[in-house]
Amino acid sequence: MMKMRNLVLTAAAGAAALTAFAVPAAAQRDPAYAAARANGSVGEKMDGYLGIVGAATPELQRLVNDINIKRRAVYARKAQQNNATLEEYALTAGCEAITRTKPGEKYQAPDGSWQTRTSAPPQRDPRCP
Repeated sequence: MMKMRNLVLTAAAGAAALTAFAVPAAAQRDPAYAAARANGSVGEKMDGYLGIVGAATPELQRLVNDINIKRRAVYARKAQQNNATLEEYALTAGCEAITRTKPGEKYQAPDGSWQTRTSAPPQRDPRCP
């Protein structure tokens, strides 16, 4: 049973890498999103959602909420298609998103702290497939 669940999550990881951010892609091309990502105001969280690093402004909170609502919709659909829970699929997508961060961008480490990506691989949650 555990082997089958790992197989499902591995398949979900591949799907997440290809499609998890298709819906919020337009929001992610938003200059405000690009600026927030570049200046470290937002970062990728282990749970698959975007997080605010430090103080939130109303505009930044709206941007993050919008992206996360769209991500959740994609995760829910993909989780159902892959016979996984929303949380399992979101974690897998979070692992992929953290892996794709670029040097200088923020991400959440397994201990919950915000880290700045260097040229080294990011710290990954041991539950990542």
